[in-house]
Amino acid sequence: MARSLRRSALPLMAAGPSLAASLRRRLLLGRRPFSGGAAAVPDASAAAPAPVPGRKVLETFREEFEIGSRLISLETGKVARFANGSVVLAMGDTHVLSTVACAKGSDAARDFLPLTVDYQEKQYAQGMIPTTFMRREGAPKERELLCGRLIDRPIRPLFPSGFFHEVQVTVNVLSSDGKQDPDVMAANATSAALMLSDIPWNGPIGVIRVGRIDGKFVFNPTMDELSSSDLNLVYACTRDRTLMIDVQAREITERDLQTGLRLAHPEVLAVKYIEPQIRLAEKVGKRKKEYKLSLISDRSFEKIKNLSEARIEEVFTDSTYGKFERGEALDKITQTVKSNLEEECDEESLKFLPKAIDTVRKQIIRHRIIEKGLRVDGRQLDEVRPLYCESGTYPILHGSALFSRGDTQVLCTVTLGAPGDAQRLDSIVGPPTKRFMLHYSFPPFSINEVAKRGGLNRREVGHGTLAEKALLAVLPPENDFPYAVRVNSEVMASDGSTSMASVCGGSIALMDAGIPVREHVAGVSVGLVSKVDPATGDITDYRILTDILGLEDHLGDMDFKIAGTRKGITAIQLDIKPAGIPLDIICESLEPARTGRNQILDRMEQEISAARTLNDTNTPRLATLKFSNDSLRRLLVQRKRIEQEAGARISVSDGTVTIVAKTQSVMERALERVYKGVVYSIKEYGAFVEFNGGQHGLLHISELSHEAVSKVSDVVSIGQELSLMCIGQDVRGNIKLSLKATRPQHEKKTSEGPDSNSTVPPKQQVNVWASVENAPADSDNLESSSGDDESEPNEEEPLKQSTPSIVIRSAAECDAQDIASGQTINKKSSKATKSSPRPYSNTDAGRSREVGVSAKSTSRKAVNSNERKMKKAEEAPKKGDLDGTTKSSTSSFRSGSLKLGDRVLAKVYQVRAHGLVLELSDGVRGMYKFEVNGRRDFEVEEEIHVECSSFSTKGIPVFSLVEE
Repeated sequence: MARSLRRSALPLMAAGPSLAASLRRRLLLGRRPFSGGAAAVPDASAAAPAPVPGRKVLETFREEFEIGSRLISLETGKVARFANGSVVLAMGDTHVLSTVACAKGSDAARDFLPLTVDYQEKQYAQGMIPTTFMRREGAPKERELLCGRLIDRPIRPLFPSGFFHEVQVTVNVLSSDGKQDPDVMAANATSAALMLSDIPWNGPIGVIRVGRIDGKFVFNPTMDELSSSDLNLVYACTRDRTLMIDVQAREITERDLQTGLRLAHPEVLAVKYIEPQIRLAEKVGKRKKEYKLSLISDRSFEKIKNLSEARIEEVFTDSTYGKFERGEALDKITQTVKSNLEEECDEESLKFLPKAIDTVRKQIIRHRIIEKGLRVDGRQLDEVRPLYCESGTYPILHGSALFSRGDTQVLCTVTLGAPGDAQRLDSIVGPPTKRFMLHYSFPPFSINEVAKRGGLNRREVGHGTLAEKALLAVLPPENDFPYAVRVNSEVMASDGSTSMASVCGGSIALMDAGIPVREHVAGVSVGLVSKVDPATGDITDYRILTDILGLEDHLGDMDFKIAGTRKGITAIQLDIKPAGIPLDIICESLEPARTGRNQILDRMEQEISAARTLNDTNTPRLATLKFSNDSLRRLLVQRKRIEQEAGARISVSDGTVTIVAKTQSVMERALERVYKGVVYSIKEYGAFVEFNGGQHGLLHISELSHEAVSKVSDVVSIGQELSLMCIGQDVRGNIKLSLKATRPQHEKKTSEGPDSNSTVPPKQQVNVWASVENAPADSDNLESSSGDDESEPNEEEPLKQSTPSIVIRSAAECDAQDIASGQTINKKSSKATKSSPRPYSNTDAGRSREVGVSAKSTSRKAVNSNERKMKKAEEAPKKGDLDGTTKSSTSSFRSGSLKLGDRVLAKVYQVRAHGLVLELSDGVRGMYKFEVNGRRDFEVEEEIHVECSSFSTKGIPVFSLVEE
């Protein structure tokens, strides 16, 4: 309190000590210092105006340039001013911020560059709130990791040798219009930020995306243009050398790819990014700082080389060494050299011993390859290692394959899922989902090491995405094959090029799973060993290696992964170690890669050359069903119950229901519950059934039993509950059902005729993909024979089971056909009669209950039908036809001889709203339409005399009543 009082009294000291003392006493007594009047002292701070904050000016620098038809700008000085280097690159309404920072010191024991690239796409960039529980972004997503790798790969080789300070690159997408992919923009912005910083870096670089639409190359294509492009090429380079290539294509030829590469670099399209960066660095760039480089002295290196060179060369000369045997021999040499240095107390040499030994190994291998053409394992430069392919390794899985190239071994498995199982993507650009996924796993045991398994690994994500892009080109279109597919690539042993082995194994596994891929995809990795002039840095000699080992990848200059089919390339990833490779050498590497790829394809096709047809009942199955909205709502209510009872999984997406079952038996149980329905209408040709889900289907008379059925009502009745199987779908999307497919088929009795010795084909299985959607569609019209009428098989084709060629119609459609047919009763038909005309069917959609009652009454009266018929036969007068002519009895009547004007005795089969369905003596049916003011009081089973007056367009006889 005293300190506060003293601070308050300071402005009044100028008024004198007495005034200050008076003020102190008043404050201690709790009174106001001054109440006003003449003795009041005015407040100096109230009299002076409050200070106004000054206006801060952010000095910004900007460079604009144009590539193609798109304006691009580089800006610095406005945001992130404390970063070592920061640049905002803009293209349209998409803005990307890239910043770089460097640690002040470095670890003395470190012998590598700890470069970290963090790429972030936050949802605010597209005006969205994250859908996570915490409503904020979490761990890096796959796309963010891939974009970080895309930035890392071209900038890493340009850091000076011996620079081991920790460097962090952070990239944020500030805004996105959804038209441009920010990944290429981020790479260029990072190059500009490194140019402005004081970090030693031998840039700048230029990165550009190239597409091809209708045979024409497009530079910096939009996302819409990229979706219709057969090429997605990302190319990074310096002024005269290539740094990185990343390609996803639809079987582009090597020649067309070279054209795209040569357009991207020599035409200075990628280099156009370089000039603005240089101009911006000249304006505001920092002077490069003298960082301490960790370099070994020439004396120490020569000492270590003399102690180890001869013994290392002996190890590399012996081609019988395996990967681990060679590694153990090299480790022993390192330990021996270490012991010698420790005896001499040479601390400087001990500090750089691992790096020096690695350099000696590199020099020996490169010298042997360039001067003698000898590789570590004794192969020729263009020779592929021995191959092993196996499909169906684990039959219980959807698809599986084991692929080995040399000591590299990969196990690939395929899992099929419903469309709703597709991966959801939260990217600010691109599609929202991904139906094809390839997940690459590199466990520590594959290289005989002990390590902790964590979450997403940048290397695993990158290798898996490369193999995924390679296989995506041969998958069937989503409209033809809408299912989600997951390929797991488990590396069992690694000795180089496991990502390309994943492509080969994944292709075999896809065919083993029965997925209709067009052809195989194979991949091979091509390496480079070069000799460089120390004075100029130019490559004076080089050798291209096909199918490189892990050691050749580590000690070589290039890892050029190329995957594709026989027609062309589907995916490429180029990673290099030196500060760029001439484009001519890159293009030259395409041809040995194509030769090696075709050799691998030959071996893969020997194992399996087409998609497998699955007949094993133990393999997992999928079925797809189509439902209306009302039916779908009813099915959703019972979905959980069906899943629990059947053990299958049901997913719903856009009106499509997909059932996923582990085995065929589980699928049958699920379909039995989904297709467990109630008969609600009976026709002459079958019964209409309503499923549990509310869907309707037709149970044809031929699918009621394995035996011949004369009447539908003899097997099923209205209201009966049935367990049915779906056997197909017609062209209208209506479902065909079968009752006999759910029952065991007994051996067919021997019968007379040419087909008496034919065997009964096995029961039709549910399609491996779907029992409905992908089943063969019937295109014939609704035209079927009676239940006991069987068509003869074609002699040129093998006898096989098939369903009748019909179009399933609903009750409303049948009623519409009834009305239309009834209007033509009195019209003459010019078409010839058929021996087995289509049974007449007429149904009123609004009278389905009435139809059911009629069917029930028919069933009840069928018991006394013979007794009533015999009674009428006894009472009928024994005379000829009404016209006096002698006619054949109805028992000897054949429908094939029916002509216009013939008078026959018919039985009333059904009484309908507009007429009668008549049944002749041989079971063929015709129709009679009620006449105006005519008789309508007919009864079922009543026999009446009728005359054939016409035929319908389908050959159905139309009768008129003959008055007795």
